[in-house]
Formats: sequence, structure tokens, C-alpha cells
Amino acid sequence: MTGFRLNMAPLKEPLGFIKLVEWLTAIFAFGSCGGYSGKNIVSIFCGEGRNETLNATFSYPFRLSHVPLVESNTTLCNRTVASTHLVGDSASSAEFFVGVAIVCFLYAMVALLVYLGYMHVYKNSDFGPMFDFGLTAAIAFLWLVCSSAWAKGLQNVKDATSTPGIISTLALCKTEDVTCEVSQFANMRTLNVSVVFGYLNLLVWAGNAWFVYKETRWHSQKYSAQPGSGRAQAPAPI
Repeated sequence: MTGFRLNMAPLKEPLGFIKLVEWLTAIFAFGSCGGYSGKNIVSIFCGEGRNETLNATFSYPFRLSHVPLVESNTTLCNRTVASTHLVGDSASSAEFFVGVAIVCFLYAMVALLVYLGYMHVYKNSDFGPMFDFGLTAAIAFLWLVCSSAWAKGLQNVKDATSTPGIISTLALCKTEDVTCEVSQFANMRTLNVSVVFGYLNLLVWAGNAWFVYKETRWHSQKYSAQPGSGRAQAPAPI
């Protein structure tokens, strides 16, 4: 029979329990990155004792080159400053990271549905475990790539919104009588957490690949081809 049979027992085994963990870690990964918005406050100290303040507000997907730092023809420190934007674009790495997390979230839900309702079909077929193993191994590799890319992209965001990054971006800050510094930084703790969850997902999916591999015929054929341990060898006929 191939009908749906609800069975919660797989959640007590590594195969099902790890898939539930993968579902949860995927939520934390894209949730901590995809919904982020932060603001840095830049203080400009003019030579005549006047101070100016700029706001650098940025959010996912971190296309910093589209974020205005100074609006067109703004007067700062008695100087007319042309329109200036932040420098950098980490959208590709951020969207790649969130995209992988969403795919993993959806696949983990489908896999849990199969484990809990169609495990009798899953174990009696060759295609199901082999497909599950191949996709699990591929996803583990994707986590390695997207987490590394996003870690580099996040560092680029931090550099572009830091005091040296603002000074190199805003020409006014390079004049002798003007000093610029970021007086208030956006809290990027959730972005740091997203990178941690990215590498945690890598470890979880790589570990899960072993338990899925044990369900494939490759693993069963490997052990069925080995002689039984501790079994006495039959004497050769005389």
C-alpha cells in the first residue's frame, strides 16, 4: 500500500530528528538576514565649531550603492556637497544565502512529510533514499558556498559603513578642517548570527547525509558483500 500512514517514530531516529533540526535552523538563517534594517549615524565636525549629522540607513539585500548618504546639493559645513551614495553591493551574496535557506526550509518540510507519512514507501524503494542522499549532499555543499560568500559580503557591508569607509566615500571628510566619524553604529548582531547559522546548517546537512546514505542500496550492498563477522569458515572438502 502506498497511502498516507502517519507515524511519528521517525522523529525519534536520527534521520527524522535531524531533518526537523534542519527545518528550524533554515528558519533562523533566512530570518536573521532577510529582515534586517540598520542605521549608522555619521557626525561631521566642522572647523568653525559647527557639527552636522548624516544618517546612513541600509537594509537587506544590501545594495549600498543605492543608499543615499547625502542628498543632492546639500549644504554641510558651509559647503555645497553633491549627491553621495554608499559604496558597495552585497546583494548577490545576501540573496544567494537567503535563497538557499528558503529552499532548505521547503525541502525539509517535504522530507518530514515523507518520513512521517510515507516511510513505508521510502524504505521499499531505491529512488527515494538515493534522491534524498544526492540532494542532501548537494545542499550541504551549497551551505558551504553561500555561507562563505555571505560572510565576505557582510564584511564588505561593515567596511563600507565604518568610519574609514565613510571618509573614503564622502569627499567633504577629506578636507583639512573637517572631521568625520560614525558616532552610532547599527546593531549587526543578527547578521553575525546569520553567518553562524549558515555554517551550522553546513554541519547539520553534512551529518544528515551520512544517515540518509545508510538508507540507500549502496550502503546495504556494501555490507551484504562483506563476510559475516565471527562466522566460522566451512572446512574445505577433501
